[in-house]
Amino acid sequence: MIERTKDIFRLIRWQNLLFLAILMWVLEKWLVVPLLYSHGGLPEVLPEPILWLLILSVVLIAAGGYVINDYFDIKIDRINRPDSVVVGETMTKPAAMHLSIGLSVAGILVGLLVAWLCHSWTLGIVILLMPGLLWFYSSAYKRQFLVGNLIVAFASAVVPMLLGLANEGMFLPFILAHDFQPILDQLQPVIRVIYTWLGGFALMIFLYTWIREVIKDLQDQMGDRELECRTMPIRLGELWTKVILTVMIAITIGVLCWFVFGLLPFPHTWNSMSVRYLAFGLIVPLLCVLALVWAARIPSDYRNAQRLMKLAMLLGLLYSYVIYIQLCA
Repeated sequence: MIERTKDIFRLIRWQNLLFLAILMWVLEKWLVVPLLYSHGGLPEVLPEPILWLLILSVVLIAAGGYVINDYFDIKIDRINRPDSVVVGETMTKPAAMHLSIGLSVAGILVGLLVAWLCHSWTLGIVILLMPGLLWFYSSAYKRQFLVGNLIVAFASAVVPMLLGLANEGMFLPFILAHDFQPILDQLQPVIRVIYTWLGGFALMIFLYTWIREVIKDLQDQMGDRELECRTMPIRLGELWTKVILTVMIAITIGVLCWFVFGLLPFPHTWNSMSVRYLAFGLIVPLLCVLALVWAARIPSDYRNAQRLMKLAMLLGLLYSYVIYIQLCA
């Protein structure tokens, strides 16, 4: 029983799910709530229980996506990571399929409840579409050139925007309870600011995830080539993939600099917290990832680069705390 539980936790990538939950909580508490107060003098509008239901919905849908991904990747995983294969070994394929469907359906139901509580049809539609997108990614798009990487990056970038939709929906009772136009005129700038900042983090998450997915493709070349996948390293070769990764990381650093110097209304001197964190918390880790990628020769080298990229993503998320401190100062 204990071993089976461990297999299930490994199958659903519990560390990634924990990171997802932390990401959503941090962006709500350290970004959205301070923005509501600093730009509109408003209190927190998304109740704690609804926030946790939204987090639960996203975590369940992501868990279902991880399970179905392993369901379709049995042959590849037996080549790339034979020691960590669960589906087809300690769990049957029908059981994995049922688990994936159960998790996804549970996530959809919780998400639709949240959409109803938040008065947001858009949120409900996005929640309905995400499991299907993850399913088609795992079954077909994952093996196509660029498409699979972009789908995963897009799905990751959608997560911060769900918080924007939920918070925007919670404004509806305020609008209906007051004279429509004046309250709408007051709230629209606040909503715009929230989406702008969440969009900045969504863009950062998109780029970070895309980079990590390409590194993962470099790590998994052996199994992908055996099953005739058309990933970037297989289509373009290892050298050109590293060149493209270099360009992607350079673009990401440029976006991060734009985010800090162009979007944040804080002092931009070298002694400022935001600039120092940009240099040592965001840019330096990306440069270290790039150095590991160029030095990599075997799959374990790329695995180390991928792990460092996950740390870089965590540090990118924690930049929201720098924003929180400066907004509340």
